[in-house]
Amino acid sequence: MSELDAIRELRARTGAGVLDCKKAIAESGGDIQKAIDVLRKRGIAKAESKAGREAKEGIIEAYIHPGAKLGVLLELNCETDFVARNQEFKNLAHDVAMHIAASDPVAVSRGDVPEEVLQREREIYTEQARASGKPEHVVEKVVAGRLDKYYKENCLLEQPFVKDPDKTVKDVVTEAIARLGENIFVQRFQRFKVGEE
Repeated sequence: MSELDAIRELRARTGAGVLDCKKAIAESGGDIQKAIDVLRKRGIAKAESKAGREAKEGIIEAYIHPGAKLGVLLELNCETDFVARNQEFKNLAHDVAMHIAASDPVAVSRGDVPEEVLQREREIYTEQARASGKPEHVVEKVVAGRLDKYYKENCLLEQPFVKDPDKTVKDVVTEAIARLGENIFVQRFQRFKVGEE
């Protein structure tokens, strides 16, 4: 495969710019998969540098699951109206809303989990650890480990993404930040299911 063909394929698979693809191909010795990894690493670094920027634009995405018994409203924010109207941004909002419908997270991130929920979980895990005969100094470590697992299962950004379980929702958002060049974040969501309070 010629360098030009490799660059074309890499652009088609990642959406990255020509110069970025050319550099990644050179760095990876022509290996497309390694070049994709190089671009992802660079994208994550770029995304992290944008994380502190203010994002006051965005969209409200409404997702209704087939059968009309389950729905999600999601606010996804970005920095400019230009990106908010971009089809890739809209697709991201749709995919995250669909993920919420499927995975039923309780909060966007760890800091958003209500304190009373955390307290209840801590009490349950503490009682379980004590009931299993664990020494008191081990109980705290067990509780911390189970809380960490709780966060990964119930916080949107830490959940494995339904369309690609090898990535978390945060990874998917970070990749979008790298591609679109703006800070993007999930502001809030609400999941509705018929018959649920």
